[in-house]
Amino acid sequence: MNLIILDRDGTINEDRDDYVKSADDWLPIPGSLEAIARLNHAGWHTVIASNQSGLGRGLFDMASLNAMHAKMNALLAKVGGRIDAVFFCPHTPDETCECRKPLPGLFRQIGERYGVDLSTVPVVGDSLRDLQAGVALGCKPHLVRTGKGAATEPGVSQLVPGTVVHDDLAAFAEHMIQQERLVRGNAGLGEASLGRLD
Repeated sequence: MNLIILDRDGTINEDRDDYVKSADDWLPIPGSLEAIARLNHAGWHTVIASNQSGLGRGLFDMASLNAMHAKMNALLAKVGGRIDAVFFCPHTPDETCECRKPLPGLFRQIGERYGVDLSTVPVVGDSLRDLQAGVALGCKPHLVRTGKGAATEPGVSQLVPGTVVHDDLAAFAEHMIQQERLVRGNAGLGEASLGRLD
């Protein structure tokens, strides 16, 4: 199974200092939904790993979170994309949990759910904790400059060695597709061996 783990706020949708609390607050970053669709069409499954401490802080409830994701899924469907699953941590920073990034609990859940070796799985996010959580279980780190990414970029190569930096999710998708073209070309495989690389 070809899997990609994405952060949500600041990677797929616009982040807010006062939290994304409703479907109205949930606004996609230009090109991000189309990027997910391109990855899907090329054969990748996409899942989200997201800290949602607004739940624990009482800033929104599960109905509001579900409405955000219903909006995301509806907008994705319009461009031919989909998110397979959303894994989230509802806890505040002062609660003791294993699932709040930078701890790797969400990633462990994803690996168990899909039965995949996470060392083959890219993680994409805009913050250090997104990358650290994935790298703890062997994921390949990719930073996007959207959200907090531009502020995260200085020093990221020292803190998370091997991180590849992209302007946004669209640039990440293009990078993955180009890499897959090289792999298929070197292996003598055609376009139909995984999915459409267009």
